[in-house]
Amino acid sequence: MSTSSHDDTIKSNLEVAGNVERERAHTAFLPTAHNAVPEPQTTGGNVAPPAYAVETQKGVLKVESVNRVWGRNSKIVLFVSIALAAYIYSLEGSTTWQYAAYATSSFAQHSLLGAIATAQAIILAVTKPFSAKFADVFGRAEALTMSVVFYTVGFIIIAACSNVHTYAAGAVIYYVGYASLQILIQIVIADCTNLRWRGLMSSLVSIWYFINAFVSGNIAQGILKPHLNDEGILVTDNWRYGYVVFIILIPVVCAPIIGTLAWAQRRASKLGLDSTDLLETTGGTAAQAKDTRSLGKRALGWALDIDALGLVLFGAGWACVLLPLTLVNKGKLWWDSYKIITLLVVGGVTLIVFVIFEARVAVKPLFPARFFRNPTIMVAAFIGFFDFVSFYLQFTFLYSWVTVVKSDWSVSEIGYFTQAQTLALTLGAIGAGFYQLKFRRTKWLLVVGLCVRLLGVGLMIKSRGAHAGTFEIVIVQVLQGLGGGIASASCQLLAQASSPHQDVATVTALVLLFAEIGNAVGTALASAIWRNDMPNELANRLSGLLNSTEITTVFGSITTAVTYKTSNPPAYEAIIESYAAVMRTLLIAATAIAVVPVVLAFFAKNIYLSDTQNAVEGDDLAGRPVAATDKEKDLEA
Repeated sequence: MSTSSHDDTIKSNLEVAGNVERERAHTAFLPTAHNAVPEPQTTGGNVAPPAYAVETQKGVLKVESVNRVWGRNSKIVLFVSIALAAYIYSLEGSTTWQYAAYATSSFAQHSLLGAIATAQAIILAVTKPFSAKFADVFGRAEALTMSVVFYTVGFIIIAACSNVHTYAAGAVIYYVGYASLQILIQIVIADCTNLRWRGLMSSLVSIWYFINAFVSGNIAQGILKPHLNDEGILVTDNWRYGYVVFIILIPVVCAPIIGTLAWAQRRASKLGLDSTDLLETTGGTAAQAKDTRSLGKRALGWALDIDALGLVLFGAGWACVLLPLTLVNKGKLWWDSYKIITLLVVGGVTLIVFVIFEARVAVKPLFPARFFRNPTIMVAAFIGFFDFVSFYLQFTFLYSWVTVVKSDWSVSEIGYFTQAQTLALTLGAIGAGFYQLKFRRTKWLLVVGLCVRLLGVGLMIKSRGAHAGTFEIVIVQVLQGLGGGIASASCQLLAQASSPHQDVATVTALVLLFAEIGNAVGTALASAIWRNDMPNELANRLSGLLNSTEITTVFGSITTAVTYKTSNPPAYEAIIESYAAVMRTLLIAATAIAVVPVVLAFFAKNIYLSDTQNAVEGDDLAGRPVAATDKEKDLEA
């Protein structure tokens, strides 16, 4: 390429940098514009520029500038890096949870494992919106760096801990990084793929589960292999090495993603394409003046940009709501406890204050009101909520049920059974991605997926007993997984497609948040039904066969329940009948709730999955308008 041609290219790029281009090509800053996001495009021929006034934050502008400077090789490096990171992330999630029981037991504090899990469940729910907002304000590379730091520091603390309290602190810090990396990978994929390819690329990061579901147990077994200590006692204390491995691997596999993004940002800046450093002046583009504000004023500006007070209210509110649900799930307290009531009231009031603050006070709200006025976004969020409520109603005690009613199965066979649904879910999501790539639609695929999931839950009502065949109880898990995978891939894509690029990260966080809340509600309902119905069923069916103390022991231990198969067969038959009866109640409730997502899916927009970043702005991945001629070619393809 000649020098003059190269200069012309740079000049052309300068003329369409960042928000400057938005002012010229869109109606974003005209008096007629407003902050209501336009209806998503449902046909490929709609080329009219939208009229919106959603301010694009610095982190989003950075990633748009990244998409202007890198080419084919850069994207290959990025997606190969994401694939490697997804593998290690999946492997870590499949192995380290197995070390937790040994870690807490080594300090003679195994009972604290439940409290740690409670804290992690809350962290998982509230960290994702924070990470999404941080990525919007500061940048994707910066947010990924933050997540890796939390991940690594958490594991370092765990590996070096000398007491259970230090272990717990490390576990919470690690989970901040875990939850953050989980959503940031999806956000980066959304930034760097168009609507047509996004579903497939987002789903492919889960393909490693097909490998890790089978190798993780062997890895954990190797790490936890008993050995003789210095006193000649057989112990299992190598759990620390299981964490040390990932202290090294997580930064190594994430560094190429961060490096690729940071390199592209720097290159864009050198070429004059850093849209965060340009502003529109009379007659053209000029560099922004150097920020001369004091550190305090800059910190205040950052706090307003990231909606710091809103995040605090949000996190505190959900912590107060989710903590009681988890405590009740684990049988620590009951609903009439004053502690539970107090936490729920405080949490509810805090969340109401959060909503008022976001609507009337926040300068850059975490969840803008336009989200809740967008039918497709809310449909996607509520589908996730009800789907997870239904799922956890029947999944919470699935392992216990199959262990008792299929006592002739080995531990590994039971493990494969419980993994069947997750494996099918991964396969369903990948299949949905290929469908979206080929047909450029996903609404009716979503409806079909939810119907398949409903069918799987409903059929399980019949196969809940001990005399159901292996194929019968496995196929219902596969059906649920396939339908759930299709639904999850479609919901996230529809929500992202209905949002301008500025909102993609936080919309993704919103949809995942509703799913996490559904998880907590479904588990709480399942626990309440189990603790209320199972003692009554056991007492009624075992009366005259076992005494009250033995019945209480059966309720508290699945291993004790299984021993009666040989020692007292009539009692064992009564036990599995009790399990089948309670599981029937759970499945009827799960089936009824699973109908709601099917109905909701009909209200989603049948969005056309074009080669644009989303279906409301008509922009490519670099934030530039897609020309009408390009869309016409797109339709012909």
